[in-house]
Amino acid sequence: MLKRRKLEGPGEINAGSMADIAFLLLIFFLVTTTMDTDVGILRLLPPILEEETKTEVNQRDVYIVLVNDADQLLVEGQPMEITELRAGAKEFMTNPANSLDLPEKIPVTAAICREQIANYRSYVASATDEKAKQDFQKAMEKWEDKLDAVTLLGDYKELPGNAVMSLQTGSKTSYNMYVKVQNELEAAVTELRNELCKEKFNRRYSDLDEKRDEDKRIIRAIRMVYPQRVSEAEPVDLSKPKV
Repeated sequence: MLKRRKLEGPGEINAGSMADIAFLLLIFFLVTTTMDTDVGILRLLPPILEEETKTEVNQRDVYIVLVNDADQLLVEGQPMEITELRAGAKEFMTNPANSLDLPEKIPVTAAICREQIANYRSYVASATDEKAKQDFQKAMEKWEDKLDAVTLLGDYKELPGNAVMSLQTGSKTSYNMYVKVQNELEAAVTELRNELCKEKFNRRYSDLDEKRDEDKRIIRAIRMVYPQRVSEAEPVDLSKPKV
């Protein structure tokens, strides 16, 4: 009897439940494992220009924000605390005192919009070059959006097309300070949008839903009045501002 078992070798192991065990282990690791998430700032980049274009920029239309290697702010050539940046950005975008050092707001009325729409419609009809026709069409659609904004909000004043908040950092500026500055600039725009939306519709801009057609129209109109324009330059070596 013993010799026979020795010749046959050891008995087979039942592995029928191994698949169930492996499946349970897989579920366990999926449930308990945490995934690292990247923290950053969402930005919509401008489209790539097919041809290099040069645009003259008026100095009053640029709000220059510098952050040096020591995480200190220098705004429009003057030292500034991070707590003051939001109010400064709002003043730049609204220019309530019609200062010559801040952007000159351009009036937008229904009459102006209709005139421009009629002009560009005639340009589209007479254009022989396909690219020129597309450019005229886009310009006409932009004025149609402005007319819709006037219909919803009434006459308003808009920023010049090249008005921008320019952020420049030092090569050793901390990421934490960079995010704080970005947050303050974004918060300035959001506050202005909320104030306008509350005044016109008794609602906060932040509460609007882009999936609803009615809200989408309001969102587009308010963005016409207060666009979010933040330009970021490559980090450079910046010295500490003299306080």
